[in-house]
Amino acid sequence: MNILVLSAGTRDKVVRYFKETLQGKGSVIATDCSNLAPAIYDADKAYIVPRIDDPEYLDKIIDICAKEKIDGVFSLIDPELSLIASAKERFEEVGTKVIVPSYDLCETCLDKYDMFNFLTEKGIPTGRCFIDKESFYKAKSKGEIDYPVFVKPRAGSASININKVTTDEEVDTLFDIYGGLMIQEYMKGQEYGADIYIDMITGKCVSIFLKKKIKMRAGETDKSVSVKDEELFKKLAAFVEECGFTGMIDADLFLDEGKWYLSEINPRFGGGYPHAYGCGVNFPKLIVNNLEGKENAPNIGDYKEGIYMMKYNDLLVLPESELI
Repeated sequence: MNILVLSAGTRDKVVRYFKETLQGKGSVIATDCSNLAPAIYDADKAYIVPRIDDPEYLDKIIDICAKEKIDGVFSLIDPELSLIASAKERFEEVGTKVIVPSYDLCETCLDKYDMFNFLTEKGIPTGRCFIDKESFYKAKSKGEIDYPVFVKPRAGSASININKVTTDEEVDTLFDIYGGLMIQEYMKGQEYGADIYIDMITGKCVSIFLKKKIKMRAGETDKSVSVKDEELFKKLAAFVEECGFTGMIDADLFLDEGKWYLSEINPRFGGGYPHAYGCGVNFPKLIVNNLEGKENAPNIGDYKEGIYMMKYNDLLVLPESELI
């Protein structure tokens, strides 16, 4: 059983979790476009590859899959998800399972305005979004929305270029400087994150881990505490199954005056997944089971509440001679 982790970057823990799960019965291969990506040094083997926008990138990855006899491949960055989903058949030709949902779902998740429309059409409560400042100003003049709001890239990740604004002047300035922006309602409730796994064989949601976010840093959960909500679990399971998601996904939610709002979905390991793993919610094991042809039985909410996660900095120091 061999696993390929694409764009590993600094996500060393995900690499380690798969190595712990495989226990020497397979290899974990990692790639990145930089030999200064620390996570690749935790893998059994690593490759330095072109950037994902390079015309030869996909060919290189598929060659690695064939050479290393990769059983399952996934990426840790949003822009790459659609790319590997679009090449599903090419990966399957060399015996590799792409661990992402369909191309259409990946594209919808990446485009925040499309996700807003997607959730709205399905009747899922979510924050209002506006594709341009004119439609926002019109809604504001009618008293339908007011400041503060978020101005953010329609397609983006890691909270890059997200701004909380309070005046028309700020909105105008940001839209003058940047392209591809949208405006999103500022959610005032408590933020939560859910790590969800949908069995790749049955299409059934088999695991959910819910955490209350205490502190964020660079778009990722920095501190959190494990919580449970059985009614929310039922709603999330029904939603992801109806949409056709498979594998691991990361969902951002808000709880405001007793009502749950779904903000975003990322069809990959979320930055806060180590909290779930530390509480015994082992997605790598579920993935390996599926790759071996085994169905996973539902086991939603099987963890303790009141367990805290606190991220802290670490570093890797290597001489130049040991760099990949």
